Amino acid sequence: MAAAAACTLYTTCSISTPTKLQLGSFQKKQVLFYNNTKPVLNKNTTFTTVITTCSVGESQTVVIGLAADSGCGKSTFMRRLTSVFGGAAEPPKGGNPDSNTLISDTTTVICLDDYHSLDRTGRKEKGVTALDPRANDFDLMYEQVKAMKNGQSVDKPIYNHVTGLLDPPEVIKPPKILVIEGLHPMYDERVRSLLDFSIYLDISNEVKFAWKIQRDMAERGHSLESIKASIEARKPDFDAYIDPQKQYADAVIEVLPTQLIPGDNEGKVLRVRLIMKEGVNMFNPVYLFDEGSTISWIPCGRKLTCSYPGIKFTYGPDTYFGQEVSVLEMDGQFDRLDELIYVESHLSNISTKFYGEVTQQMLKHSDFPGSSNGTGLFQTIVGLKIRDLYEQIVASRAAAPVEGRALI
Repeated sequence: MAAAAACTLYTTCSISTPTKLQLGSFQKKQVLFYNNTKPVLNKNTTFTTVITTCSVGESQTVVIGLAADSGCGKSTFMRRLTSVFGGAAEPPKGGNPDSNTLISDTTTVICLDDYHSLDRTGRKEKGVTALDPRANDFDLMYEQVKAMKNGQSVDKPIYNHVTGLLDPPEVIKPPKILVIEGLHPMYDERVRSLLDFSIYLDISNEVKFAWKIQRDMAERGHSLESIKASIEARKPDFDAYIDPQKQYADAVIEVLPTQLIPGDNEGKVLRVRLIMKEGVNMFNPVYLFDEGSTISWIPCGRKLTCSYPGIKFTYGPDTYFGQEVSVLEMDGQFDRLDELIYVESHLSNISTKFYGEVTQQMLKHSDFPGSSNGTGLFQTIVGLKIRDLYEQIVASRAAAPVEGRALI
């Protein structure tokens, strides 16, 4: 006797015997699905056709990867993303006060620093940085992300950024949406294969240097020489292990010096590009005015207040690491966020649920870094796109009838 096909489902199923028209009240039957192991049969065993209706819904966790170097805005992006889904993101209740994990009603954000295999002293002794793959446990990272994606809780390690030590693990339950953020979410091919969507925050060296000077000199009293030395010490490992991951990202937010002010090196006015890969499942790139066209738009005027140096948008098709992409760019900054609705009304495929939702989100978090320029705008839009992606994935797992055979 041929064995029935086996399948793995993250579902709950109701099983019924259909009438001739498959309508009305069904007589309930017990169904046995089997593969290579033959069931015990006797002369009284009979078969009946049944309808198995499986409701998949939200059983399997959706996994999002966010890659960037340290100090490049990952935490701000996470706050914008979790806000889109609602509910405050907080550390695990009653857990380690130095936990890096943030949990909200829908999302759980884990920091991949927790998978450092060497503590601060160990890295110093071996002469490696945290960016070096040898300082990270990718086997454990893969095993635990895979387990959570499949609905299993894990005992995730904790890297303590205060002490530089590896603390005892914490229990993480599988959420509806798991965001893994850090230096290496796309470095390991196995981990990369688990991602439903991936983002890379690409901050140019000029902007990164300007930001670090503003922060470390003004707030921490570091000298210009020490800041330069710190950046140069990280650069070889960043170039070797972190930066190449952007070729795998479904969306890249690239932050560059402005082109509106010749010779500007202060990093206060920014040119930001949202690079969106074409052909990604359940992801339709945002476009300005006309999809696939090449657009240059200066919106300043009666409906958008612009002080010097103004604002310029561009949009069009391009290639990125040999792949077709759409690129939306904003150079400059907003004077009044409430006027952003004018720009929003000219953007399409932004996955809003109501008119003005992007503007509402930006106003809600107007105190977040980047809220006056393209970093905040594009982070917000990507957050809305991820929400739409999640809802599409859940919808795709909707109930579907599957015919099987039952032993009675």
